[in-house]
Amino acid sequence: MEGGFEFHTVRGYQLLNQGNRLLTPAMEDYLEMIYRNIQKDGYMRINTLSEFLNVKPSSSTKMVQNLTQLGFVDYKKYGIIFLTEKGALIGKFLLERHNIIERFLTLIGVSEDTLVETELIEHNISINTTKNINALNEFLSQNPDIIKKFEHFKSAFI
Repeated sequence: MEGGFEFHTVRGYQLLNQGNRLLTPAMEDYLEMIYRNIQKDGYMRINTLSEFLNVKPSSSTKMVQNLTQLGFVDYKKYGIIFLTEKGALIGKFLLERHNIIERFLTLIGVSEDTLVETELIEHNISINTTKNINALNEFLSQNPDIIKKFEHFKSAFI
């Protein structure tokens, strides 16, 4: 194609980016949820994890075993799940990324299915884009007049 652009399907871009990823989106979801719960309760159990993610305990067990092999969690059969230092670092990043995107969507007025929208976006966004969205969030928070102008502007389109 002219201009040096190579277009792909969404799946094509995901496959191209796969070489840069250690974790699958599902692994990210598990690590993020484990991190969230450990921040609250200090630990995580398989049944709690499966309940929070709406999956079967056997699925949670299998994923936690995979995350254990990769060095992100420490888990013994029928035991409590703890994060390793590496797992805590990644979990913290994943939760921060989630919160940045969710905050952005809220700032621009997304009120329906914000969690769904956030979950769909967060696995397909680069660190650089996340940093830029975070900067925009901070800018908008420090300039509420711009949010009001945007709301007024947006009302003509929606």
